[in-house]
Amino acid sequence: MIHTYDEAVSWIHSRLPFGIKPGLERMEWMMERLGHPERRIKAIHVAGTNGKGSTVCYLRHILQEAGYSVGTFTSPYVEQFNERISINGTPISDEEIVDLVNVIKPLVEEVEQTELGAPTEFEVITVMAIYYFGKVNVQDVVIFEVGLGGRFDSTNVIYPLISVITNVGFDHTKILGDTLTKIAFEKAGIIKAGVPVITGAEQEEALEVIFEKAKAVKAKPYVLGKDFEVKDYKAMENGERFSVDTLFSKYRDLTISMFGFHQVKNAALAVMVADYLRVYYSFIIEEEALRSGLEKARWIGRFEKVSDNPTILLDGAHNVEGINSLVETIKTHYPDKNIHVIFSALRDKPLEKMIQPLADIAESITFTSFDFPRVAEAKELYDQCEHAAKAYEEDWKAALKNKMSEMKEKDVLVVTGSLYFISEVRPFVKTNKN
Repeated sequence: MIHTYDEAVSWIHSRLPFGIKPGLERMEWMMERLGHPERRIKAIHVAGTNGKGSTVCYLRHILQEAGYSVGTFTSPYVEQFNERISINGTPISDEEIVDLVNVIKPLVEEVEQTELGAPTEFEVITVMAIYYFGKVNVQDVVIFEVGLGGRFDSTNVIYPLISVITNVGFDHTKILGDTLTKIAFEKAGIIKAGVPVITGAEQEEALEVIFEKAKAVKAKPYVLGKDFEVKDYKAMENGERFSVDTLFSKYRDLTISMFGFHQVKNAALAVMVADYLRVYYSFIIEEEALRSGLEKARWIGRFEKVSDNPTILLDGAHNVEGINSLVETIKTHYPDKNIHVIFSALRDKPLEKMIQPLADIAESITFTSFDFPRVAEAKELYDQCEHAAKAYEEDWKAALKNKMSEMKEKDVLVVTGSLYFISEVRPFVKTNKN
């Protein structure tokens, strides 16, 4: 029996050594024992290489503004563990975490004695979320973010109203495959029979895979740039302005406070999902709710300005596509500034391909490290960069303090890399900024 929140979270994290285990057998076993809570959830399932969290955030805010109560399951967390399971953006309580662990822990201990083996940390958290939203606190709709891939991801036991694939790019290639076709096959694994799939994927080879899977299970695909599209994009000082044409409506001069054209595409996906829910599932979503939801959406750690003096931006750009989007957004919104970069990432990422675009726009680039499994050492990153003004400091707090003290009026400090790194940096910067 678990009695405290700290004990509960420690037990969950104790599952980390079991790593990543593709497959749904353990999840299906636990769903059966819990009385299939996944069948009681009105769900939306979101997969993709980048933009999942932002798309979830936009859609949640739209639905909330329309008067619906919305559950979300997201990962990783930035400020506190509980935020992975939230209602209307508010993390569930410490007491609820304890209660959920006490329900799930006996099942986990039972299944690991079978030939199915020990559930992973992510499987445990997913079961907690599904049980919570299916049995403890049923919501009008729950948005589930895929953890990794899609086909064998533990969230894939749900049967959603709509499936969403934000985009397809190179990440987790050792698990998902080393070609866009292979990666798209894993993402397309969330497509269910008769369930529409809305996607922002752009590459022909990825779309071919998605179309093939959709056709096989009689699921209607809707593609950004074909079935719905962004128009009249304009970068603004405090965000972005754009229009979206769906098959059902035309939305003019929408605004978001998140920066970058990639965020415009994520917002367009959320608009299309909301429009589909309105037309085919009778959700009451007025245009004003959609506009207001997009305007109010905030997603911490994604091109987030955490200080004005000095200007400090945090961005969890943890793969090549994320880095490229970050670089383009910096060029659009800070064209006349001196960019200084602090970077840390996990060793299993394509580090050279991530470092080079940053080095190309940076006045200086500092590499650092943090306490996490698989993290690359600062010197290891430093050695992969040719920049004339490069440096390394293993202690990320020292690296930040040094750089913050050197900042001048035209300087912008961009702290980027692993989302786990950003989750440590964010509270430190907000506490220590001038």
